[in-house]
Amino acid sequence: MSQPITVPPGTKIRLEDFDPAYAGDVEGKKEARKELKANRRALADLGYRLYAESRRALLFVLQGMDTAGKDGTIRHVMRGFNPQSCRVRSFKQPSIEELDHDFLWRISRALPPKGDVGIFNRSHYEDVLVVRVHDLVPKSEWRTRYDRINAFEKLVVHGGTTIVKVFLYVSREEQRERLQARLDNPDKRWKFSRADIKERGYWDEYVRAYEEALTRCNTDCAPWHVVPADRKWYRNLVVSRLLCKTLREMDPQFPPAEEGLEGIVVE
Repeated sequence: MSQPITVPPGTKIRLEDFDPAYAGDVEGKKEARKELKANRRALADLGYRLYAESRRALLFVLQGMDTAGKDGTIRHVMRGFNPQSCRVRSFKQPSIEELDHDFLWRISRALPPKGDVGIFNRSHYEDVLVVRVHDLVPKSEWRTRYDRINAFEKLVVHGGTTIVKVFLYVSREEQRERLQARLDNPDKRWKFSRADIKERGYWDEYVRAYEEALTRCNTDCAPWHVVPADRKWYRNLVVSRLLCKTLREMDPQFPPAEEGLEGIVVE
């Protein structure tokens, strides 16, 4: 049975309705990697055209539980883009300066300029996720943020930036295995923190927080995409397909060349 990546806005999203190990109609890793390679070539061309056109931008928002593969997705899918026009921004604990402003201030400053692809590794959604789970701001504050996020994203889209929002859905058991793998491998142990175990204890709270964010901020102009993340090769393939589809629909065009260049010979 097929599993949707998106659901219609206004539909309540329950993560239990999605299988994080789903692999669709893809036969296996070999087939997925072959298509991923082709998609990266397409993304390189489309990204180059977007940069040349310099009229619009693309913002790729990545969210997910710890170990869902945000870094891996960026590394494997986005490598085809020119680093000159593709920028990654991570959002962690806000600085003192950032705390002195509205929660969307630092997000607005990090938006990609026209012609660029911007990648948010975590994003403004942390301000309705971690702050909710850990009670970092009053409920009366974070409850208002869903509507403020929707209004902000609508403004960004109307300004010429297409937003692709992806939630990488990893199962709790797969998370356990990946955390253990980090501990068992000396070369990856640097990625592990005792705080990861503490955060894992809030799994159910994070599920509830994500479900509300995915439901309330799933809009026509900036829909959410729930991507199964237990199988890394499928996760990467789905994201590459999604980005290819988005950029093809944007259909960036090379700007017209200066008139009268046809007969020029450079000596």
